[in-house]
Amino acid sequence: MAKQDVLNTILNSGIIPIVRTDTAEHALDAIKVIHGAGIPVLEVTMTVPGALKILEKACDEFGDSLILGAGTVLDATTARHCMLAGAEFCVTPSLDVETIEICNRYSKCVVPGALTPTEIMTAWNAGATLVKVFPVGALGGPRYIKALKAPLPQVPLVPTGGVNLRNASAFFEAGASAVAVGSELVNKHWLVDCQFERIETAARGFLDIVAESRAA
Repeated sequence: MAKQDVLNTILNSGIIPIVRTDTAEHALDAIKVIHGAGIPVLEVTMTVPGALKILEKACDEFGDSLILGAGTVLDATTARHCMLAGAEFCVTPSLDVETIEICNRYSKCVVPGALTPTEIMTAWNAGATLVKVFPVGALGGPRYIKALKAPLPQVPLVPTGGVNLRNASAFFEAGASAVAVGSELVNKHWLVDCQFERIETAARGFLDIVAESRAA
């Protein structure tokens, strides 16, 4: 899929679910539920056992109806393996310029993690597609995003770490281009107990918040 189409899907969705589970089976269950709930994009973290095989299997099953990303990508070598497995974008927890460069070399979206204004601008100038602000909850949540957007209006920010159904709308009001959500959506206990309807309800709740925030 074209890089711009991937970016448009992420921006239009407004939410990137983070699939971080203890087993491959739970990851695949989460992917199916999220896709069924109407979210067309998600990331599978490299901490999930067999993450690359999960990406390959999900790509085969869902095709272009689901944009798959790789999360917790720590280096350029891992990024390359993820892209070969079918990842259309890579997300990093920290700033690694070589990872940004290899994603751009393969014409894939890259969302590097950054926290300070200096890190954010370094990531943006290096070629980031979007910049993940992590862990945003530790620095004031929506207030921190608002403070960043004042001097850096040109940088599309994706707050991560502390986003939930109660504060998601505030992040969009503060200027976030999208939000990334982990355990508040892909909850390990819900997966273990096969409470898939709770994941689906949360997913639809986040989609509603995105729609309402943008309408406002």
